[in-house]
Amino acid sequence: MEKLVIEGGKPLSGAISIHGAKNAALPILAASIMAEGTVKIENVPDLSDIGVMLGILRSLGCKAELAGETVIVNTNAVHQYHIPENLMSQMRSSIFLMGPLLARLGKVELYQPGGCAIGERKIDLHLKGLAGLGVVIEDDGSRIVCTAKELVGADIVLDYPSVGATENIMMAAAMARGKTTLTNAAREPEIQDLQNFLNAMGAKIIGAGTDTITIEGVPELVPCTYRIIPDRIVAGTIMIAAAVTRGSVTLNGVCPAHLTSAIHVLKRAGVQITIDGDIMYVCGSGRLKAVERIVTSPYPSFPTDLQSQIMVLLSLADGVSIVKETVFEGRFKHVDELSRMGADIRVDLNSAFIRGVPRLYGATVEATDLRAGAALVIAGLTAQGTTVIEQIHHIDRGYDRIERMLRSLGANILRTTPVVME
Repeated sequence: MEKLVIEGGKPLSGAISIHGAKNAALPILAASIMAEGTVKIENVPDLSDIGVMLGILRSLGCKAELAGETVIVNTNAVHQYHIPENLMSQMRSSIFLMGPLLARLGKVELYQPGGCAIGERKIDLHLKGLAGLGVVIEDDGSRIVCTAKELVGADIVLDYPSVGATENIMMAAAMARGKTTLTNAAREPEIQDLQNFLNAMGAKIIGAGTDTITIEGVPELVPCTYRIIPDRIVAGTIMIAAAVTRGSVTLNGVCPAHLTSAIHVLKRAGVQITIDGDIMYVCGSGRLKAVERIVTSPYPSFPTDLQSQIMVLLSLADGVSIVKETVFEGRFKHVDELSRMGADIRVDLNSAFIRGVPRLYGATVEATDLRAGAALVIAGLTAQGTTVIEQIHHIDRGYDRIERMLRSLGANILRTTPVVME
């Protein structure tokens, strides 16, 4: 298995462009099958999750290729409604095919999705919302078969503002007969991006970014060319890395409005941030300060996807900080790994109490999930000595060659591949 080897202690310096958002690209790729023809999607990152999604699209009959940062999908031959179990088990986002396949073919057959083990993530909200549109669901515990002779608009209220459920319902409702009103919808920027993409194909959707989305169903969608928004979690990760290494980094091609809560927390911790349009300057020259309390919640609150990374920063800040995780109950697995590097963190149920220490020390650690892996990379960048990170396939799910990004900023980080003896 490949590993990352990091020699810590070098401040990050320079400029970097932020690649497209994984969490926007995946549902948009899924939605591409709703229009018959050739769809072009730009600013797509080269991630393992993207590769899995392209594999699923091909299994459904599409021609789908990533060339540089552009994916071209030809959907003319879509005929298959069965998503292979081996592909679904690799990525939770495969669930996004439910709405599009129901809209295109009236049927979908799939399995419980895989992905990072960060806690219980049921798909009940997806199924309940689709049932509200007239979908008949058969679920035997592993295989799920959904059919709809006709999708019909409805008033749907989500019990929780789930991003995935919001997006799946949006996609199905876009081609339903009549009007759908989705209440208590998730408000993430990636949902706004999906709305903009669907509308570019001829859908009639308003309200994404608020808690109420209204969809007027249309009989068909047409292909388009569309550019994905920048990845706010990648941007946040780089910002935190710059801060903990006491570096100075310019981030190009970002959307600061998507990072309001993260910017607020970083400023409270003593990080200097200057914004100029889609450019952000981040400087971590001073001693970091504890942040009394951070609570992860759905957007626009502090994102759960930056919780592990900010914990590295707080581990090096003066004082005691508290981080409460309210989204995923299994998202503190990185704590044991950070503790091996010298962090002083105590977990009680869904809260972590972090007492800042003067420094972290290099160690051999394991990336237990995508964002935990990113946190360990940040810790390695600032640690004294050498850090070796194993199980980095998790990191590759959300960061396009993270070592290449960080080396461009002066980090001493390498990807190694073990030599297999014959």
